[in-house]
Amino acid sequence: MKRSLFYLSIVGLTILASCKTKKTNTPDNNASAIAVRAEEVQSTAKTDEVSVSGNVEGNTTVKLGFMVAGKVNYISNKEGENISQGQLISSLEPTNYSIAKGLADVQVNTTADEFSRLKILYDRKSLSEDDFKKITFSLQQAKLQQQLQKKNLSDTRLYSPISGVLLKKQTEVGEVIGVGMPLFVLSDIRKVKVLAYVPEGELHDIKIGQTANVNISSLDKVFPGKVVEVGSAADATSRAFTIKIEVANPGLIIRPGMIADARIATNKKRQMTLLPAECIQQDLANQSFVFVIDKTQHKAFKRIVSLGNVVDNKIEVISGLFEGEAVVTSGQKSLSEGSLISIIK
Repeated sequence: MKRSLFYLSIVGLTILASCKTKKTNTPDNNASAIAVRAEEVQSTAKTDEVSVSGNVEGNTTVKLGFMVAGKVNYISNKEGENISQGQLISSLEPTNYSIAKGLADVQVNTTADEFSRLKILYDRKSLSEDDFKKITFSLQQAKLQQQLQKKNLSDTRLYSPISGVLLKKQTEVGEVIGVGMPLFVLSDIRKVKVLAYVPEGELHDIKIGQTANVNISSLDKVFPGKVVEVGSAADATSRAFTIKIEVANPGLIIRPGMIADARIATNKKRQMTLLPAECIQQDLANQSFVFVIDKTQHKAFKRIVSLGNVVDNKIEVISGLFEGEAVVTSGQKSLSEGSLISIIK
């Protein structure tokens, strides 16, 4: 009897030890899994776009200088300030031209008096026709000289031909300048144009009148635009064609020289794989990757992907994924290769 009790005790202890061991060695899957959200990879038909980058320039830009030489005695505005059409921009010291105009006036008056006196003699047949022609030509010459000096005096004052912004001021008060030197650059920026280059292979997708979304990063704002020019000849070096996109500029906040990125909608549609930007990461080799879920193992694995354009605030994935796969969209910062996961519905 004692021996039977001994055997039963041994068996009981063995079973109890076995149960404890089994409980200790079984992993708690729910406790170690990382909670994530996921999105199924799907192909979507979207209007194709051509993305270009370029510089902003004024709708009309003019370089201004004086038609006469002289010393600058007045400049109205500083660079970056607005100028109205017809406004005086600058002037030259007018003394010399004013004196020359006065001398021309005296010469006209003197010659006109002489002409009047000789005409009386000519009417009385007391003056030959040749002598009368000489005084007539002298009067015409004096009047033309008077007009020239009047114009020279007027040209000492420089007026703006357009309303716009003074982009450059290349002279200062007191400087002596020559005829025709470009001293001021003005630009009409009520509308601006984005000058960009399009590769030869994409030119056939660009037409005048197409709409564009123009993003100016320095302003953190997107403006609607329209293609108004398409170049007919390629750049000899880059083999790219120039295009111009016109953009309205309310408040004159867009300035020439700013960098702009434009997306031009074409008439074609194509299948795209789009993912939220937050699910795409960069590794140390600067390669883009996402975490793809293995549904049978409940694990996440890194997958290198190639990216395309930004469309509707999502990023186009050109290669690396297959339709129907699940990609981690939230919680991926906590993952590493082969991490155990649980998907939050």
